[in-house]
Amino acid sequence: MHREPASPWPFVGMIGLFCALFLYGASVLLAPWWGVLLLLTLWLVLFGMACKWWTPHPKRLPFLAIFAMLFWFCFINAGGAWLGWVA
Repeated sequence: MHREPASPWPFVGMIGLFCALFLYGASVLLAPWWGVLLLLTLWLVLFGMACKWWTPHPKRLPFLAIFAMLFWFCFINAGGAWLGWVA
């Protein structure tokens, strides 16, 4: 019985998702409560997707983390530009 070596990509993706969680949580300084709640709900969905993809699609997880951070950036900037969130 031969085992494949463990892929580092799911670990990289999960580390990136937890970095995104930090950004989403720190958004309470910039966004209203409902915006932060929306971000945290999205993060939970992405985390569930990452757990589901861990074994069958390990190389997708870093892209999921990149998407989470890019979405946060666009969401906060759009809220600041159109809704006046950022002081």
